[in-house]
Amino acid sequence: MVTGSEALIRSLLIEGVECVFGIPGGSVLNIYDAIHEVPAFKHVLTRHEQGAIHAADGYARATGKVGVCFATSGPGATNLITGIATANMDSVPLVVITGNVSTELIGTDAFHEADITGLTMPITKHNFLVRDVYELPKIIHEAFYIASTGRKGPVLVDIPKDVTSQMMMFQYPLDVPNIRGYRPNDNPDESQIQKLLSAIEHAQRPVILAGGGVVYSNASKELLAFAEKTRIPVTTTLLGLGGFPSAHELWMGMPGMHGTYTANRALQNCDLLISIGARFDDRVTMKLSGFAPKARTIAHIDIDPAEVGKIVHTAIPCIGDVKSVLMLANAHVKPAMSEEWLTEIQDNKAQFPLRYTDSDNPLKPQFVIEMISDTTNGEAILTTDVGQNQMWAAQFYSFKHPRSLITSGGLGTMGFGFPSAIGAQAGNPDRLVVSINGDGGFQMCAQELAICAIHNLPVKIVILNNQVLGMIRQWQELIYDDRFSHMDLSGSPDFVKLAEAYGVKGLRATNKDEARNAWREAMDTSGPVLIDFVISQDENVYPMVTPGSTIDDMIMGDEQ
Repeated sequence: MVTGSEALIRSLLIEGVECVFGIPGGSVLNIYDAIHEVPAFKHVLTRHEQGAIHAADGYARATGKVGVCFATSGPGATNLITGIATANMDSVPLVVITGNVSTELIGTDAFHEADITGLTMPITKHNFLVRDVYELPKIIHEAFYIASTGRKGPVLVDIPKDVTSQMMMFQYPLDVPNIRGYRPNDNPDESQIQKLLSAIEHAQRPVILAGGGVVYSNASKELLAFAEKTRIPVTTTLLGLGGFPSAHELWMGMPGMHGTYTANRALQNCDLLISIGARFDDRVTMKLSGFAPKARTIAHIDIDPAEVGKIVHTAIPCIGDVKSVLMLANAHVKPAMSEEWLTEIQDNKAQFPLRYTDSDNPLKPQFVIEMISDTTNGEAILTTDVGQNQMWAAQFYSFKHPRSLITSGGLGTMGFGFPSAIGAQAGNPDRLVVSINGDGGFQMCAQELAICAIHNLPVKIVILNNQVLGMIRQWQELIYDDRFSHMDLSGSPDFVKLAEAYGVKGLRATNKDEARNAWREAMDTSGPVLIDFVISQDENVYPMVTPGSTIDDMIMGDEQ
């Protein structure tokens, strides 16, 4: 006989959970008491629930495993909501375990009570309220199954406090869950694949738009083989970066609002568009009525049938796991008639590369990212926050491998970058993890510096410090006629002193020589290091497509 809390810990260990991020509170104290009795159960005490769930998210994205976090009832649970929505938008597998008040108090507005299952219903793949302790092992088993199969996503399990203390005879189900209404289908329709192969054979200007689904299905090798066999150029969305090697001759860069000239022009002029694990996000398509106007055929490979045809009309739907679809296609695919098209693509890449006007002072953020890319040889795991820092990292870091970019795509969550690096490092202790942040987003979860110090996590924390909310300032300059409103962050702390206050080495650089020396020292340091790179607040991200414009209507900047 064990308590519900002990059953929960046993269930998580059976599911292979290596690390949980969380903060205790009254409703989960029984669970934390059970953890005390299992020294092998690894728990990381974060300083905020948002830090906990972003860390679990980063762990999941970087490892491909299910991330897990704990929080107490009421404010503890509601502090997770932004992180749950972040994971839901980007199809990240999480099991989020919250405590609740005792069963008899639910619905009475008891202290620390919040209807977290109701609050999170729109932003979870599924959620559970456990009312019977004997249901707990089965629910945990189902939660992991739901989170990690089909289109992945977060699952919340809410456990009242009395359930965590009730006694039960522990027995864990080992069979594949049989859940009414949930039948993920990974097997593609071969007839649709045949239509796709026929369309490729007759295409003269085909384009592959590859997204996060390539990464999540571990299909990077299959995508590379598919592109090389068909001779089709590839553009990868923000979440798809790393899913196709950026040094490959067929890669055109990222598309969309801050995409490359080559990628955007190719999308606008293609006759066959093949979306692979990408959902036609509005930051990719921009003005939808003007997106890919010359594409006679659009094919969409996706595991989620709800995404196919949702945004753009799809002539060839290939529903199924991306890896499975590409394996079947690669067995029979023939090259497209694309050699003239590829010559045009290469000409555009040569004539319109990503550029910036370099300088020693002020230090350019693009130079910082290129320096990090060159010195790590593209082998690091990069996590980013949201805004200009995110776009510069996406543009100027040369990604070689999948799961090497960890970033909030769909929701665009500021504060995500640094705690997600903690999770990525916890899941990959032997990899170099670099966290790219703006000075605005970093301050939203800066308290997690304590975790790096306590656990000596060797995360290299980069702050591109321009003393403003950079992307807000850029929009206000380019779209709002220089009417700068509430974007000034000049009252921010001294980040070097802040790092040192937490026990983390802090460095600062204001020019190229200082940048090289600081980064070299950071790389030579075995523990965590924060580097404050002071950059100009006037630097913008280019190219840029303004809202309401088509993706071939690019502002190239003074450098282009």
